[in-house]
Amino acid sequence: MVGSPHDTLHQIFRKEPDLFARLLPRVGIAFPEYHSIESLDTDLTEIRPLERRVDSLFRVRTVGEGGGFLLAVESQGKPVQEKHNSWTYYLAYLYAKYRLPPVLLVVCQDRATASWAAEPIRVGSCFHTSMQIFPLVLGPKNLPLIADPEEAAQDIPVTAFSVLAHAKDPGLLAIMDGVGPVVGPHKDWAEIIEVGLGEGPARDYWRKLMEAYTPVFPGNGTVMEEAWHKVHADGEARGEARGEAKAVLRVLRARGVEVSDAVCERVMACVDLDVLETWLDRSLTVASAEELFAGE
Repeated sequence: MVGSPHDTLHQIFRKEPDLFARLLPRVGIAFPEYHSIESLDTDLTEIRPLERRVDSLFRVRTVGEGGGFLLAVESQGKPVQEKHNSWTYYLAYLYAKYRLPPVLLVVCQDRATASWAAEPIRVGSCFHTSMQIFPLVLGPKNLPLIADPEEAAQDIPVTAFSVLAHAKDPGLLAIMDGVGPVVGPHKDWAEIIEVGLGEGPARDYWRKLMEAYTPVFPGNGTVMEEAWHKVHADGEARGEARGEAKAVLRVLRARGVEVSDAVCERVMACVDLDVLETWLDRSLTVASAEELFAGE
């Protein structure tokens, strides 16, 4: 299972390799007719002790003559000029190793990075270009947004990628309201979206939306039902802890005690009710917010 927003943007294709063929036409890129897409080893390290790994790598076997082509997928969170050197190396190495034409696909979550990634990479001197790389890019700049429930229901993996690609859109919460009821029953894709959103309000909002989905056969003691009850019990405990934490901060501020961002974050992150009750008692008398944590 994916473990971070960066991983999610490229590993989503490992779960659903055919997703390429459904996404690229949406940004005006014709995907050739194929009969299989298979994941390959991402290790591009040579004998020299210099490790190089592409994020995800696939071999696309096209219909008819020829061996198809390679699709190297890179997840990019921000412009990094050193990546131009890495991408050039990846494509040259892949072409030399597999004797198949390589294609670079960069997936992004913001428009500035997408614009940067789409720029051709020129290799050569001032008087001659020896090689030029033209990356394909999937991101919020060119991928149409899916917010309509009917459209979302037509292809859940495409919808999941759309949510992640537009994760920095100002209207993200409204987007999630639209697609949440459609994606919710598909637990694996709902989880992929949650991980891909990263830490923050958007992920918290998505989790709250997903808590609304109950087991299909309640009362039968299924694993899904037990998991659902655990989620709700955990949610109630988190809610109680959050209320207690807010009370601590509210008392401090009402008394005119200055509360730094670090103190605020530490208090709000605490889920231990016993500790929070201790802090609440102390908030009534401490001279500074940091005294809440005395002796800890």
